Amino acid sequence: MQWTKVLGLGLGAAALLGLGIILGHFAIPKKANSLAPQDLDLEILETVMGQLDAHRIRENLRELSREPHLASSPRDEDLVQLLLQRWKDPESGLDSAEASTYEVLLSFPSQEQPNVVDIVGPTGGIIHSCHRTEENVTGEQGGPDVVQPYAAYAPSGTPQGLLVYANRGAEEDFKELQTQGIKLEGTIALTRYGGVGRGAKAVNAAKHGVAGVLVYTDPADINDGLSSPDETFPNSWYLPPSGVERGSYYEYFGDPLTPYLPAVPSSFRVDLANVSGFPPIPTQPIGFQDARDLLCNLNGTLAPATWQGALGCHYRLGPGFRPDGDFPADSQVNVSVYNRLELRNSSNVLGIIRGAVEPDRYVLYGNHRDSWVHGAVDPSSGTAVLLELSRVLGTLLKKGTWRPRRSIVFASWGAEEFGLIGSTEFTEEFFNKLQERTVAYINVDISVFDPLTRPWRPEHLRQLDPVLQPQQPGVRPGPQSKTSARIYPTYHTAFDTFDYVDKFLDPGFSSHQAVARTAGSVILRLSDSFFLPLKVSDYSETLRSFLQAAQQDLGALLEQHSISLGPLVTAVEKFEAEAAALGQRISTLQKGSPDPLQVRMLNDQLMLLERTFLNPRAFPEERYYSHVLWAPRTGSVVTFPGLSNACSRARDTASGSEAWAEVQRQLSIVVTALEGAAATLRPVADL
Repeated sequence: MQWTKVLGLGLGAAALLGLGIILGHFAIPKKANSLAPQDLDLEILETVMGQLDAHRIRENLRELSREPHLASSPRDEDLVQLLLQRWKDPESGLDSAEASTYEVLLSFPSQEQPNVVDIVGPTGGIIHSCHRTEENVTGEQGGPDVVQPYAAYAPSGTPQGLLVYANRGAEEDFKELQTQGIKLEGTIALTRYGGVGRGAKAVNAAKHGVAGVLVYTDPADINDGLSSPDETFPNSWYLPPSGVERGSYYEYFGDPLTPYLPAVPSSFRVDLANVSGFPPIPTQPIGFQDARDLLCNLNGTLAPATWQGALGCHYRLGPGFRPDGDFPADSQVNVSVYNRLELRNSSNVLGIIRGAVEPDRYVLYGNHRDSWVHGAVDPSSGTAVLLELSRVLGTLLKKGTWRPRRSIVFASWGAEEFGLIGSTEFTEEFFNKLQERTVAYINVDISVFDPLTRPWRPEHLRQLDPVLQPQQPGVRPGPQSKTSARIYPTYHTAFDTFDYVDKFLDPGFSSHQAVARTAGSVILRLSDSFFLPLKVSDYSETLRSFLQAAQQDLGALLEQHSISLGPLVTAVEKFEAEAAALGQRISTLQKGSPDPLQVRMLNDQLMLLERTFLNPRAFPEERYYSHVLWAPRTGSVVTFPGLSNACSRARDTASGSEAWAEVQRQLSIVVTALEGAAATLRPVADL
């Protein structure tokens, strides 16, 4: 669950996620409806905008974040019932609501043996221990349901060794340590969040013989450098020194035991010994208060300037502690991890509004429900908005004053924090149906932070929705930047509470209301518009920018190895021409009285365009990723990810190598996808 989590349209980056984590299988009743040209009713749109209530969103958030609700916990299941109750309400409910359950593999710290990080002196005695829990500053951080900070899916073990500082834990960071002459075998690496994924830090460390990994959040990355208690929560929005970011260190998506299959009783389950994607060595997150004790006592070479942070000292690389510090020079760090794996039941909750004209076309609006602790921002701010939007639409539905053209499905995913599990399992179970019928997926996870990270002016909202007027409440400028790196300061900590949001992030809940209005506008436009409001020209802009980057930054290199970008240029030009022609056909049809079936065919072209960029063999090394435009990019050139990554790997190899053959293969994959996309945009009758 890396950032950025934000209101978004689209069908994602992964093969399954790339299709949108979409749904709609639950028996939407089929009625013999005419394809009459029902279109977006601007009066209904304005009514919805006006009825979205900031106070109700606030009360939703208060209830949702009242107690910790870790995936599969009793409180998590209580929220399942709350959602079902709301969506079955006789006055403001939806057409139907249902929960589905999957049995999935989750990871938890042991309650009997808490994870600990100790400094062990020369004689073997413990001379210093890091904090096991966060400071109970508001009375909410010390409850029995507050899970101890831990690295989910990290293996148990008790490694001990000299400490080294490895910056972000990227591969190049460990290589830099080796360049400095530091022997990494058997050491404990202290790393900071950011740069690479959580799990990658442990994977990279293990490659170099590191025995265990510690991870902390540097105040330079989240607190604008501020770190004293009087500068942090509950006195401001910044993270207290004891704050620890929890998270999943699993590198893939979905239930680890059932890759590409739904976690249902009939599915084959991988033997636990053969599961891939877990951290290979014990790993534990700590607060920057403890990181300061460790890092500011390190010995060795001064760390590079780009590795320095805001702990109030000069960061050194180690190994081991300096002789004039707080600990004996030959002291070691012991990391004792006692995590356990458990099969647990986790539920998704779905609420459905049946479409009046095209019930077999689904517009999905979703968010995950589970949180590491109270989760007021992540994810409850999104669920608070989701509940308010479903209430307003449900009320119109029950009154009989509105029913959308297409079906709307609200979704609350379970166990997403452990690796997008609930959404992935659902998509795996109903992949074929969803691939054929889903118009778009809208995800609203964090509904408070992102609008405040950039100037958010009325004209921005009017671009999304002309109904929103400048004088409406809830639309106000936000600060240019609130954090330089990590989401928001209390991300995945026990300090992400209702009061944190109410006092510091969004007093008055105007930001939440603005997100609700924006999401509501998008949902209504997608579900009610006669012509789907999807802009093919946006893809033309992306393809052109990717092509230009490839020409400028890779063209000469490719030419040296007799690889031509000519076919790619032709494919992009072909797509641009077909996109422009489709736009013209849409414009012409909109001016007349088109046959509804003709419009349906055109809408299907728009809806299916995204699927043409999927190739399940494009990234064999990246489970689930298959979108040739949106996938993990390890290469430095901002172009088609497969091409960028392949060129990065092949750069120092000889012509004719397998690496350069892979470059040619990736180029062919992109060209084929673009040609297929262009063909999809041609008139349907042109076979």
